[in-house]
Amino acid sequence: MNPEFYLAIAIMGGLGLLFAAALAVADRKLRVEENPLIAQVSEVMPGANCGACGYAGCYDFAVQVVEGNAKCNGCPVGGQETADEVASLLGQESSSSARLVARILCRGGNKEAKQKEIPYAGPQSCSVQAIVSGGSKMCEYGCLGGGDCVEACRFNALFMGENGLPVVIEEFCTGCGLCAAACPRNIIEIHPTDREVFVFCRSHDGPKEASSFCSVACIGCGICARKSGGSITMVNNLPVIDQEKLDPAVIPFDKCRTGAIGYLPGRAPAATEPEEATVES
Repeated sequence: MNPEFYLAIAIMGGLGLLFAAALAVADRKLRVEENPLIAQVSEVMPGANCGACGYAGCYDFAVQVVEGNAKCNGCPVGGQETADEVASLLGQESSSSARLVARILCRGGNKEAKQKEIPYAGPQSCSVQAIVSGGSKMCEYGCLGGGDCVEACRFNALFMGENGLPVVIEEFCTGCGLCAAACPRNIIEIHPTDREVFVFCRSHDGPKEASSFCSVACIGCGICARKSGGSITMVNNLPVIDQEKLDPAVIPFDKCRTGAIGYLPGRAPAATEPEEATVES
């Protein structure tokens, strides 16, 4: 056997041992000890990695909550159960975590919304429709019906209804907000489950345009705002509710002829029929 062969093996082996020793020393000198609580907190997280907590994923949330940068109840997907477990691991008192769900704030489906004379025939994705032509409906603020929110939901909590609007399955919804982020028209918001009164319209059109484009659009009459005691303000032809100040008992929901403001289905204390409202320019 050629002596140079053995020399090459010896050199390579020596270099391997030298590099291994260097790595061992570097590992010992440069190692960053991780707080064992991070792994424990990470274990009790739901593992959705949806980012609804505001961090990159469940592990990142675990790091932040152990370091004191996030609250124990900061995971909307895990809810109160996860909040209690995290608080227990950290030796803290658990705080209540209000359950959040998605709310669809548009009722202008295929039956209610006026369609354009030339229907849209391109890709059905809402994001594409919003850029290309604004979809098939005359209203520039309503649901596009492409189902981007349904595709974004990781918990099967949304489906497209027969009228072309998304429907939320509350028992499956975690309030993660992925559907809201996917909607180019911003008609989806995340709210506590005990919040019952909403403006189910996003149109900023004037009264004539709004009523001609959609039978359930807000016409900007302002009756709800005037009777709200300051909890509702009119912004660009649309009521904006301050939920902290709102007293539903003083709002004349029956005066809203299109039903653009009101309770969630099944939440109203008594059924009322909307009356004609005066349209103000």
